[in-house]
Formats: sequence, structure tokens, C-alpha cells
Amino acid sequence: MKDKTTALTSFMKQRRMGLNDFIQRLATNSYACKHPEVQSILNLSPPQDAELMNTNPSPPPSPSQQINLGPSSNPSAKPSDFHFLKVIGKGSFGKVLLARHRTDDQFYAVKVLQKKAILKKKEEKHIMSERNVLLKNVKHPFLVGLHYSFQTADKLYFILDYINGGELFYHLQRERCFLEPRARFYSAEIASALGYLHSLNIVYRDLKPENILLDSQGHIILTDFGLCKENIEPNGTTSTFCGTPEYLAPEVLHKQPYDRTVDWWCLGAVLYEMLYGLPPFYSRNTAEMYDNILNKQLQLKPNISNAARHLLEGLLQKDRTKRLGCTDDFIEIQNHVFFSPISWDELNAKKITPPFNPNVTGPNDLRHFDPEFTDEPVPSSIGCSPDSALVTASIKEASEAFVGFSYAPSMDSYL
Repeated sequence: MKDKTTALTSFMKQRRMGLNDFIQRLATNSYACKHPEVQSILNLSPPQDAELMNTNPSPPPSPSQQINLGPSSNPSAKPSDFHFLKVIGKGSFGKVLLARHRTDDQFYAVKVLQKKAILKKKEEKHIMSERNVLLKNVKHPFLVGLHYSFQTADKLYFILDYINGGELFYHLQRERCFLEPRARFYSAEIASALGYLHSLNIVYRDLKPENILLDSQGHIILTDFGLCKENIEPNGTTSTFCGTPEYLAPEVLHKQPYDRTVDWWCLGAVLYEMLYGLPPFYSRNTAEMYDNILNKQLQLKPNISNAARHLLEGLLQKDRTKRLGCTDDFIEIQNHVFFSPISWDELNAKKITPPFNPNVTGPNDLRHFDPEFTDEPVPSSIGCSPDSALVTASIKEASEAFVGFSYAPSMDSYL
């Protein structure tokens, strides 16, 4: 038990460190560098996704390289509309804050991104892709919703649903693992969300416990769509190397074209982690973990049902052409015997009582957020619009690069 606790603690710390540090350590590890798959990965052309960016990014693009990302609705929203209360999350390009609108007193999660940081890493296309995916999420109960977005000269603002039941990562960290009925409920709601994204030809690509939230009643809410890939038809593939090490599918590590079944591999990895406390091929040595993902046979301890065992074997099939979901996508997952106790209509209507209630007392109840975030002071610049006379050339450049960002829903969406 002591070894498992040590491994779990190390795993939590490593995940928080991010991939840049991992790549640096991987490149200097003699064992790792000898492995042919790792050598292949290290020879990648500069990655296109935020989590695998070069540690020495090139300067921001010149105006000639900027892309018109579509017409802007130029909504009247501005930072001063909000009272920013607490930091509740952090990412590569900014922070997520709890905010209350000064007019309607509604609480929102406001994702504030620094344009300059995005441009330095050439991630503007992925930020716009995240916005596009958010705009399509309005009809699904287990995906976070975007109310509107706007921009200042130096920042982008997503006004999102405020979800305060905590990350699945946070609850797993506290409880180590879940009983099978609870894991079944969460994995069913996650699968429903993934199936909906797939129906829109979107591959999620970054399923992990940090991106899975619980709402105030205990239902799943999937968030963070920065690595989503749009326009992937049922038989379509993509090849960008991206994701989080513990959850990378074998075909991604092999640098092979991959399809929407990459999400079902990740669902299997998350379900395994919910049942056992660690991802399926986890090792403190990341190169060894990669080798495990590619070559080690899946090992399942006998403390789960045969149905759970069969589902994990189907989802964590290394050959994507034989993986559960490769033929009929979400329908195959729905029809698996592991989910036979689930009424999918009732699930999607949120008529099934969640197995765990976060018991939050209201929007100001932050008990399920990591103190690492909530203890951090709210930056004074978050709620300010910079004086136009002080805007530098680089900030003007950043502003022009996100012409199509702002979004306000039509009045029809409220009817």
C-alpha cells in the first residue's frame, strides 16, 4: 500500500508538471533514448498542439502571417461587467476565474487567455477551434456551455457555465478509486458526451480526469476543448501527436494516422483509473510507460466484474481496427453488457441520481477546488480594459489575430 501511495503521489506531481519538462527529461534519459519508438517521437517535426510545444517558441507572427478567423459580432461585453472573485483553474495561456456578473448577479466561470502567449506558441487556430466546439455544445447535458466570448486588446474571455462539484481528478486523488457502480455511472455520462462530439465529427483527443468535472448534483461535465479536432468524418483520420502521456493510445505513439477510436482508448484508460487508482500502463519512468502502452499486455486484477473486464479489454485494445467502437462508434459502447443497468434516455435526461453528491451549499462553496488555485490572488489586470493610448504594437498585432473570436448568442437561442 505504501508503494502504491508513493506511486500515486508521484503520478499526481508529474501530471501537474506538464509535458515540456517531460520532453526535456526524456531527451536526456539514456534508457529512453535507446528505445526506437522514443527516438521516433523525439524526431517529430515541431508539434502543433499546446501541450507539446517547443520550449523556445518563435516570435509572434508578423501581420502578413495573421489569419482572419471569421467575422466578429463585436458584442458589448467587457471585463468591467464582472466582479472577479477567485482563481479556480490555470492553464498554458491563462486562468479560469469565478466571476459574478454585476448586472444579473449570475455566477460564471470566466476563462481568460493571454493573446501574446497564444501567438508566441502559434496556438491561435486551436483557441478558435475550442471556441467553435463550445458553440456546438448547447444541446448536450454533459458538456460545458459557452454563454458568450469577447476580447480586449491583449486578452480573450470565454464566459462559461460555472461548475463547482470538483474535477474527477480531485475526487480520485482523495478517494484513490471508485466502486464499480459509481465508475459505470461516470463512464456512461462521459461516453454519451464523446458520442455526441463524434456525431458532430469532432474527436476530443484529451480525455483525462482533470478535464472531467462534476456539477453541483454530481453529474459529469466535460470541459477544455483545446485539443479537439474538427471535421473528422466517421472513417476519417488525423495524425497530430498530442495528448497527455498516461492516456496516449498506441497509434498516437506510433505516429500513425488515428481516428475517433482514440477517444474510446482514453475512456478505457479513465475507467481503469477509476477502478484501480492509476492509469492502466502507468510507470514513474515515462519511457517505460510508453513501452508498456505499446507492448505490455493489459493486466486486470480479479476484483472487478466480468463485464467490466470485457469492456476494458475492448476499449484498451492496442489495434484500433479491433477496438470496441471501431465499427459503430458510440452504439457499440452503449450496447455493451457493462452498461446494461443504464437507461440511456434517463441518463441523458439526468433522471438517474448520481452516486455521489458534492453537497455544495451554493456558488461560493469552493470546497472541491484545489487550494493551489483558490489561494492565489486574483490578478488586478483581469477585470481591466487597457487604455487604448498605451496599447503597444505587439498587443495591436495580437488583437488583429483574433478577429473572429467574439461571440454572442442570438436571441433565438433563449426562446
